[in-house]
Amino acid sequence: MKALKLAAIVLGIFVVLIVGAIVLLLAMFDSARIKSELVDAVQEKTQRTLKIDGDLGLFFWPNVGIEVGKTALSEFKSPQEFAAIDGARVSIAVLPLLTKRVVVEAIELDGASVTLIKRKDGTLNIDDLMAKDAGKAAKLAPADGPATPLQVDIAAVKVSNAKLVWRDEQRGEATTLSGFDLATGRIVGDTATQAWSVEALNLAVAGKRGAEAVALTLAIPKLALDGDAARTLTLDSIAGSVELASPRMPMKSLALPLDGQLHAELAKETAKGTLSTRFDESNIQLKFGVAKFSPLDLGFDLAIDRLNVDKYLPPEKSAAAKDDTPTGGVAGVAGAAREEKIDLSALKALNAHGDIRVGQLQAKNLKMADIKAKIDLAGGKLDVAPHSMKLYGGSLAGTLSVNANGNAIALRENLTGVSINPLLKDLADQDLIEGHGDVRLDVTTRGATVPALKQALDGTAAVALKDGALKGINLAQSFRELKAVFSRKEDTLQKARATDQTDFSELTATFRIADGVARNDDFAAKTPFLRLGGAGDIDIGKSRLDYVLKATVVETSGGQGGKDLEHLRGVTVPVRASGPFDQLAYRIEFGRISAEGALKAKLDEKKKEVREDLKKKAREELMKGLFGK
Repeated sequence: MKALKLAAIVLGIFVVLIVGAIVLLLAMFDSARIKSELVDAVQEKTQRTLKIDGDLGLFFWPNVGIEVGKTALSEFKSPQEFAAIDGARVSIAVLPLLTKRVVVEAIELDGASVTLIKRKDGTLNIDDLMAKDAGKAAKLAPADGPATPLQVDIAAVKVSNAKLVWRDEQRGEATTLSGFDLATGRIVGDTATQAWSVEALNLAVAGKRGAEAVALTLAIPKLALDGDAARTLTLDSIAGSVELASPRMPMKSLALPLDGQLHAELAKETAKGTLSTRFDESNIQLKFGVAKFSPLDLGFDLAIDRLNVDKYLPPEKSAAAKDDTPTGGVAGVAGAAREEKIDLSALKALNAHGDIRVGQLQAKNLKMADIKAKIDLAGGKLDVAPHSMKLYGGSLAGTLSVNANGNAIALRENLTGVSINPLLKDLADQDLIEGHGDVRLDVTTRGATVPALKQALDGTAAVALKDGALKGINLAQSFRELKAVFSRKEDTLQKARATDQTDFSELTATFRIADGVARNDDFAAKTPFLRLGGAGDIDIGKSRLDYVLKATVVETSGGQGGKDLEHLRGVTVPVRASGPFDQLAYRIEFGRISAEGALKAKLDEKKKEVREDLKKKAREELMKGLFGK
């Protein structure tokens, strides 16, 4: 009993001492003085103004802590607000401090806001804070002796309604991340071993830029950072979602669920992980590995079963909306000059290599399947080599190189067994030729805009097609209909007509490309009644054609309209195709037929008349012999 009484007395004395200490501390606690000293210290060390509304709050037992109301920090040497909070509260359990354990019951931060600014001269509004004697603390540490290790135990951290504003005065752009909420479960750490674990980490943030918005949520059941020499960070599970909203997207908004994991060896600066998502009809799987954190060296393997990129992009303006003047006009040139520049500078900061596989893909109206590509990006140069795919009844294989140092592009492609008409329609909205076969392309270019890239094209190309047609004109029909014009040696002009075409059984051509103009001198094609040769220029930069076909009527036994072409048999007729791709005109130049060719045609016609006369006389003689008349 005496022992119990003694213990009670000791405990009572202990409680009295603690209560007395608390009362004394509260009596000595001068909120106004502390606020004043804080404001003066901040002003002296940072040249920024700290403003604290209301009094600082101090509380004890079973937790000790402090709370503060609305607080704001100004810009450097300016009254303009840089950062602010609506309120903050930190509470720490008392008894664990006696065993050098910090047990934080709660850390709460409400309504925090920060504005980061990139000025027109390229400086940041936090440069002064980042440059303040960065190495001083490290230099002082040895003199002060090693820090006393602590075991930290935080029951929960809660950050609510925070906001970050990024303003780029060079570009005249602003981005806002708002609704930033962070909540965790228990956080346990040891400052001696640097081992930490976080239970139930939940993050939510929303961003807005103009009329476009993005929202991100993440849920991590457990985050573990091992304290051994390897310094291993493990996130066994990452779940969340990304929501995108834009009035320019056809569906206005899009939600992507996220699922993944991460394992990082911090000391070795290596990491690996997975990330997957699904939206609409698309399943996307990403595996990645980091060989070095800085500069970043990223390896990846990306697999997509199917993706229609066009569904999520705003519709492109029609050519009429972009420029009412036909291609090549003054306004058209001005429109080209207004084209946005192609900025490839982002490639210079990346170092990545990996593989991409896509089952089905539609982009810019192009339909592709079974895509395989090897990616290598370093020093601002992107190589997509080799790559292959199936498209439009055939296949493509080749290499692509894009160099941000000079905006240079090199492309080498082999298309085999491809149906050319739907490819050209989807790629360039052009209906110029039909047929299936092979296309070879080996070109280079450089430039800051799309028109500049077109006008700087250099290289070679070759085409070999079968069972197709030249669209816009039916040469055989035109020759039949213009028999009278031919006899007068008059040229005739006709616009291209979508319903007309000149069928061919085979077609070949090679091109030399320089400064955006493709020159051809060996065009050859065969039709049922004609043999076609030709030469001319295709101005890719201006989307214009200046080409002369030479159509020769072949020997024919007639039938299928062949008899109506006998007046031109053996004659070569020049046909000039010229103008913008979408406004081609054809001039049949009967006036340029050579005298020899015309004479031959006349002789052939006379021979035909003589043969007909002989046949007629033979029939007459036969009738007389039979009937005696």
